[in-house]
Amino acid sequence: MPEASPTVGPGHDLVFPDGFNAATAFIDRHLTEGRGDKVAIRWRHGAVTYADLVAHVNRCANALTGSGLTRGDRILMIVKDCPAFFHVFWGAIKAGFVPVPVNTLLRGPDFAFMIENSECAALVSSVEFAAEVKAALEAAAHRPCTVIEVDETGACPLFESGPETFDAVPAGEDQDCFWLYSSGSTGRPKGAVHRQRDMVAASELYGRRTLGAREDDVFFSAAKLFFAYGLGNGMTFPLWVGGTAVLLDSRPTPDSTFATVETYRPTLFFGVPTLYAAQLQALEQAKPDLSSVRLCVSAGEALPADIFRRWKQRTGLTILDGIGSTEALHIFISNSEDDIRPGSSGRIVPGYEARILDEQDREVPPGEAGRLFIRGPSTARCYWRNPEKTAATMVGDWLNTGDTYYQDEDGYLFYSGRSDDMLKVGGIWCSPFEIEGALIEHPAVLEAAVVGRADGAGLVKPEAWIVLADSARPTDALREELQQHCKKALAPYKFPRDLHFIDELPKTATGKIQRFRLRQGQGLEE
Repeated sequence: MPEASPTVGPGHDLVFPDGFNAATAFIDRHLTEGRGDKVAIRWRHGAVTYADLVAHVNRCANALTGSGLTRGDRILMIVKDCPAFFHVFWGAIKAGFVPVPVNTLLRGPDFAFMIENSECAALVSSVEFAAEVKAALEAAAHRPCTVIEVDETGACPLFESGPETFDAVPAGEDQDCFWLYSSGSTGRPKGAVHRQRDMVAASELYGRRTLGAREDDVFFSAAKLFFAYGLGNGMTFPLWVGGTAVLLDSRPTPDSTFATVETYRPTLFFGVPTLYAAQLQALEQAKPDLSSVRLCVSAGEALPADIFRRWKQRTGLTILDGIGSTEALHIFISNSEDDIRPGSSGRIVPGYEARILDEQDREVPPGEAGRLFIRGPSTARCYWRNPEKTAATMVGDWLNTGDTYYQDEDGYLFYSGRSDDMLKVGGIWCSPFEIEGALIEHPAVLEAAVVGRADGAGLVKPEAWIVLADSARPTDALREELQQHCKKALAPYKFPRDLHFIDELPKTATGKIQRFRLRQGQGLEE
């Protein structure tokens, strides 16, 4: 039987025992450490202790093994945020299978693509998604041999009985462990293949050492478990430190997230910039009790400095902004509680490395923007069956993040936009994020996204798509006012030549703005 945990010393090296299986470190050890009676998960249908969690994971491992799967088989998970997500995910890993959680907000054709792409041997889904799953199974050329449904309360007969013990299948730190599909913010999702070591590295280097997560913390992530950011916040971080996870199985809105905080009293809250912006607007009327929260975290998109300042002023709480990715699993650049630079992504998380390169692959000096590459122990091995994208992204030990950044003299890193989104206006590189930040500072603007659009002469100019605050109305006068606002706040050539007012920006389920749809004008109405 594999040893329970890797060796975690005072430095940043993690030493893994032979045959390491991630489920032993995140699940099994809690009983031997005397945590069996402690609550591991809280949600609207009750509480799950660590002892309950271990028993259900083992039942699931036994059931999956008994269903005829072969080691390394993929198990596609279309499962909402509920205890069953934990049971299936860790039961699969413990039994030597590969769980593949996917975005539950997708539709039948998207699920059909993932069924075919992953060639999954089993599919587990929550009953709420039955219609889309049925459509996907009918459309997909590949058919999983096992299809399992979880009911509205998170129960599944297959996992509710059977043996409560299971010896983890020996693996190894570099063996494949689970997949996550990219969010689709730039097009078709890609399956990032993660190893057994990756969740340990992210949980220790960021979760414990940077965020300061501890055993008495209660974790509430508005970002869902199928999202790499949410997987860490809502599952691996609390399990790594022996804390408690709070799950919300419905859509995160200002009302639902505030109600969850008031009911379950989390100490750590994890959101995305678009949610914080919506919550700020709701706080003009609502007065929720947020006194249990000691720290807030933001990722998914860069957090504008203005949102950081207004949140601090309104709630008294600090938001730690950081950047992570599906490919890196979680945050690798971050602010920390005692080291904050509003408007920046912070500094490199110890245990990771970063470099910023120009178009000739030379490192740029401080203050100059370039392509961000990172290296660390949680990065994905490859994209499944996509050698071209793998070669372009996983460059040796380095990960090409696809983001443009610059670093100041003090070591803080500042986001300038996705590398594909950078604009060259009048021969000068221009960051769309900088323009968006200026627009958001105007009280009439709730959200903004900026892309490049060629004018009549074929020259690229900034174009803004804007969601207005409730009190504002779209008028030509407001367009002119916002353009003048940008001219005063930025270099004059950076102001958006066209401004479009829309009800909602196109986003992935993880809150990332789909700028490629704005460039293409897909399904957008003013």
